[in-house]
Amino acid sequence: NRLLQGDVGSGKTIVAGLAAAILTEHGAQTALLAPTSILAVQHFNTLTRLLASGENAAFPFRPEEIRLLVGDTPEVEKAEIRALLAEGRIKLLIGTHAVLEEPVVFKNLHLAVIDEQHCFGVEQRAILRAKGQNPHLLVMTATPIPRTLGLTYYGDLDASVIDAPPPGRGQIKTYLRGVDRLPKVWTFVREQL
Repeated sequence: NRLLQGDVGSGKTIVAGLAAAILTEHGAQTALLAPTSILAVQHFNTLTRLLASGENAAFPFRPEEIRLLVGDTPEVEKAEIRALLAEGRIKLLIGTHAVLEEPVVFKNLHLAVIDEQHCFGVEQRAILRAKGQNPHLLVMTATPIPRTLGLTYYGDLDASVIDAPPPGRGQIKTYLRGVDRLPKVWTFVREQL
C-alpha cells in the first residue's frame, strides 16, 4: 500500500510500469486505473512504447499483453479483452471506470495502480482490489500532500515522493492570466496544440 507523489512528468507512470513488469515475470497481472479516457490513452501509449515490442525479447511485455479498456471501447473489443484477461493472457490492463465493471475479471491480479487517486472513492478502490486476492496497491498523485495530512488521510499507505525531475526534463512554468488576456491565452493554446 503506497502513495506515490510527484509532479507531472516526474516519472510516476514509469514506476508503475516497472512494477507491472516485475510482477509479469511471475505470471501476475496489473490494472492501471485513470480517471479519464485521455489520461488512460496517454498511459497506454507511453507504457506500450517503453515496455512492449513484438520482436525484442528485452522488453517485458508483448504488445498484445497490454490493453486499453475505456467506456468508448467497442463492445466487441470489450468482450475480447474480458476473455483474454480472464485467461491471464493480458498482463497489463489500462483503463478508466470501465475496469471496475462487474464483467471484468482478472485471472491473477497482483497489482492495482490508481492514478490521480483523489478522483476515486474508497468504494471504487475496494472494487478494484477485490478483483484480485489482496493485490499490492499503488496510488499516484501530482497534487502535493503534506506528510502530516497524508498520514492522517492515508494512514494505511506508505508514502514516496519523487522530488527531483528526470534528467533532461524542461522546467515547468505556471502563469496566471486575467480575463482581459483571454484572447492571447487561446491563441497560445491553439499554437501549442
